[in-house]
Amino acid sequence: MRYVYDFHQGDGTANDLLGAKGAGLAEMTRLGLPVPPGFTITTDACREYLRFQGFPEGMWNEVLRALHRLETRTGRHFGSGPGIPLLLSVRSGAKFSMPGMMDTVLNLGINDDVVLKLETWAGDRRFAWDAYRRFIQTFGRVVRNVPGEAFEEVLTNLRQEADVASDSQLSDEALERATRAFQRIVVDRAGTAVPDDPFAQLSESVAAVFGSWHNQRAQRYRRLHNIPEHLGTACNVQMMVFGDLDDDSGTGVCFTRDPATGKAVPYGDYLPNAQGEDVVAGTRNTLSLAELGTRHPQHHAHLLKVMSTLEDNYQDMCDIAFTIEREKLWILQTRIGKRTARAAIRIATELVEEGVIDRKEAVKRVDPYSLDQLLHPRVADDLDIPPLASGVAASPGAATGVAVFDKHTAEDWAAGGKTVVLVRWETTPDDIGGMIAAAGILTSHGGKTSHAAVVARGMGKPAVTGVAALLVDEGKRRATIGDFTFEEGALITIDGGAGTVYAGAMELVEPEPTPELENLLRWADTYRRLGVRANADTPADAAVARRWGAEGIGLARTEHMFLGDRLPIVRRLILSDDDAVRKAALDELHAAQILDFAGILEAMDGHPVIVRLLDPPLNEFLPNLIDLERERASILAAGDDVSDVDATIAGVAPWQEINPMLGMRGVRLGLFIPDIYLMQVRAALDAVVGRMKAGGTPRLAIMVPLVATAEELHRVRTMIEEELEQSEARAGHSLDVMIGTMIETPRAAVTAGEIAAAADFFSFGTNDLTQLTYGFSRDDVESTFLARYLDDGVLADNPFETLDGPGVGKLIELATVGGKTGNPRIEVGVCGEHGGDPASIRFCHRAGLDYVSCSPSRVPVARLAAAQAAIGSHSGGSV
Repeated sequence: MRYVYDFHQGDGTANDLLGAKGAGLAEMTRLGLPVPPGFTITTDACREYLRFQGFPEGMWNEVLRALHRLETRTGRHFGSGPGIPLLLSVRSGAKFSMPGMMDTVLNLGINDDVVLKLETWAGDRRFAWDAYRRFIQTFGRVVRNVPGEAFEEVLTNLRQEADVASDSQLSDEALERATRAFQRIVVDRAGTAVPDDPFAQLSESVAAVFGSWHNQRAQRYRRLHNIPEHLGTACNVQMMVFGDLDDDSGTGVCFTRDPATGKAVPYGDYLPNAQGEDVVAGTRNTLSLAELGTRHPQHHAHLLKVMSTLEDNYQDMCDIAFTIEREKLWILQTRIGKRTARAAIRIATELVEEGVIDRKEAVKRVDPYSLDQLLHPRVADDLDIPPLASGVAASPGAATGVAVFDKHTAEDWAAGGKTVVLVRWETTPDDIGGMIAAAGILTSHGGKTSHAAVVARGMGKPAVTGVAALLVDEGKRRATIGDFTFEEGALITIDGGAGTVYAGAMELVEPEPTPELENLLRWADTYRRLGVRANADTPADAAVARRWGAEGIGLARTEHMFLGDRLPIVRRLILSDDDAVRKAALDELHAAQILDFAGILEAMDGHPVIVRLLDPPLNEFLPNLIDLERERASILAAGDDVSDVDATIAGVAPWQEINPMLGMRGVRLGLFIPDIYLMQVRAALDAVVGRMKAGGTPRLAIMVPLVATAEELHRVRTMIEEELEQSEARAGHSLDVMIGTMIETPRAAVTAGEIAAAADFFSFGTNDLTQLTYGFSRDDVESTFLARYLDDGVLADNPFETLDGPGVGKLIELATVGGKTGNPRIEVGVCGEHGGDPASIRFCHRAGLDYVSCSPSRVPVARLAAAQAAIGSHSGGSV
C-alpha cells in the first residue's frame, strides 16, 4: 500500500485518501496556482497508525524519499545542510473540514544551527528567533501536551516588560529569551527536551497529528456534526512560507463569497507581518481585502484572479488561505467554505440562476442539519434600546443568556439548566466544550474568519466577534463595554445577524421563511417521495407548521390539551366517585376538545390530521403522592386539620403504579376507562361536522396508542366505529375518518401483519419504541450514563436523536413489510422526534415509509432531507 503522495500526484477528487486539505492542495497544484510544494501522508496511514500505535511498515521510508524530492524541487535543505534552510508545516486534514479541532506544527526543522542560517537568509535576527519560538511553542503543545497557558504566561510577561501590545512588537532578544524559556518549560512539564534532530521532530509531529484525531475536542466536534469516527486524518507536510518575514509580508484568509450572508462579493482578512495562526486566533485586528488592495495592489489583483479560478473550478464558494512572502503570493490551502445556512441557501440558488449548477445539485448542496440555524430568532427591528456595542456579524441568530467567561463555567451552568452566552477575548479550539454548551458566543477580537466565527457558523450558533470595546477580565469574572460593566451571571443579548450586543433580555422575533429558502424547498419537494407532516397540539402550532410547508398533522397529542386551566377538570374526572360530577367534567372537556380539534383542522384544511387518543397514565395528571405526604406531615406538625389532604391522598393513591410508563396507559386505559376515549372521539367527530358546515374540508384520522395485540385494536376500533355511526346519523351524511395505531412496542412491530387488519394506518412512535427496545428510560439514561456511553464509544449516536438502524430500525422494517402485506392500502409513517432528523429520514426513505412527522420548526429540515434521501445525497449521519 502506498502512503505518501506529492501534491502534484493527486487531484481534488481524492478526499477520502488525501483528506480535504490534501486534495485541495493537489487540485490547486494541478491548476498551476502558486502552492508551496509538499506531500500528503494518507488517511490509510493514519488509520493504520491508530490501529497499531505505530507507523505502518514502509511509510517512513516513503516520507524520507518525498522529503528528498521536496529538497530538490525547492533548492532548500532540511536540517543542517548547505544553503537556504527548508522548514516545514505539518498539518492535519480530514475528509470533512474540522476547523481548529486537530493539530498543526509550524516551522519544523529549526534548531540552534538552523536558526542562524535562517537569520542569514532573511537578514533579520528577530524573524529567525520568532520562527524558533513558534516551533518550540507548537511542538511543546501539540506533541508533548504542554498546556498552552504555560507558554502564554512567558509571552505575557515579556510584553509587559517591554510595554508592547502584541508579540509582533517583541525584540529579537526577547524572542530568544522566550525560546529558551519554552525549551525549559517543555523539559519541566513533559520530562524530555524538544529534539534537535529535524527528522525526529518530523516523526514525532506526524505521529501527534495522527493522534489528534482522537483528542477530546475533535471527538466532540465529530459527534456534533455527525462525522464518522473511522475516517482518520491525512497529514500534510509542506514547505513553510513566511508572512512574518517583514512588513511587506503577511497572511490572510478569504472567501470567494461572504460566508455569513452568501452575497457574491469576496470577503477576507489580512494581517501584515504574521503567520496564519495569528489570523484565525484573532489576537490582532485584521485588515480587509480592500485594505490589502491599497497596500499590495498587485498581490490583491492576483488573489482575486485565484479566487475566481477556484470558484469556477469547484463551482462553489471557496475558503482560501494565502501568504505574501515579500514579493510573492502563495496559496496555502483551499476548501469548500464553511457558511451559515442562510448563506448556503443563497449561494446554491444564485449558482442556479448563474447557470453554474442545476436545481438538483442546489438541493444536494445545503446541509439539512444546518437549516436549524434559520429557526433562530433575531432581535426585533423596532427596538428602541440602542446596543451597547457592535462588532462583526459572524454567525446569525440571536441569543439571550447569562454571561460566562470560560468553558468550564459554560458547561457547568448549562448542565444546571441555565442558558449561557460565552464571552471571551477570543476562543481557541480548547473552548469547544463551552461553545457547544453556550447559546451564543461573544468575543472582543476576530473577524468572520476567526476561530469563534468559523466554529459558531458550523454549529449554527449566533456569534458576534471583534467587539473592540469589549474588555474581558476573566480573573475578576467581569467584562466592560465602554462605561458599562457586567459581572459573570449578568443577562445579555447578542444578535449575530446584526453584530450587536445588548444588556439584559431583548425582545426576539421568530423566523419566517425567506424567498431563497422557499425556492430551494419547492425544488426539494419535486424530488422527495416521503410526505412531511408536523407534530402539533394547538391551532397556533398547526398554523406555524403550514407556514413551513407541512402537509398535515402526523401527531396531535391530546394529553397536552388536558393541562393548564383544564387540569382541575381532569382531576375531578379522575378522583370523583360521583357519576354526575364525572359526567359534568367529561362534558366540559368535550366542549373544550371540540374547539381544539376544530382549530387544528381549520389550520390544516384539506390535509390529514392524526389525533392520538390519550396516551399517558392518569397519575400524570394528579398531585405527586410523595409531595402530598410531605404536605400532610407539615400540616400535622402545625396542629391543623389534615382531613382534606387525607381525602386527596386517598383519591390519588389507587392510581399510583410501580412503573407507570408500562402500566395503565394508552390502549389499556381506553379499554378499562372507555369514557375518556369515547369523549375524545365524539369531540373530534363533532369538530369535523362543524368544519364541514363552515365549508371546510377536514381530513381526520384517529390513532390508538401503545397497542401490543391485534385484539386490543379490534376492540377500540369497534368503540370508535360505533361513535362514528352515531355522529353520521346526527350529521345526516357519512364521515371519512381513518382509524389506525401507533406502533411503539416491539410486539406490535413483530405482529404488525395481524394488527394491520384493523388499521388504516401505522405511525411509529420511535421514542417509546426505542425505550422499549433498548430497555432504557430516556429521562433516566440521559441524566446518568448516556453521555458516558457516547464519550466511550459504547454507542455511536444517541438513539433518541438518531434512529438506531440495526435495532429499532429492523423492527420498523419488519412492521412496515408486515403491515403492507396484511393491508396493502395501509399508510405508514413516523411521528417520533426522529421524524425531523436527517439521518433518520434517510432510513425512513429506504424502509419504504410514506411520511415523516416532526416539530413544526423542523419541517424545512425534513423536506430537504427527504429530497436528498431520494436523490442519494446527504451530509454525515450513520443510520
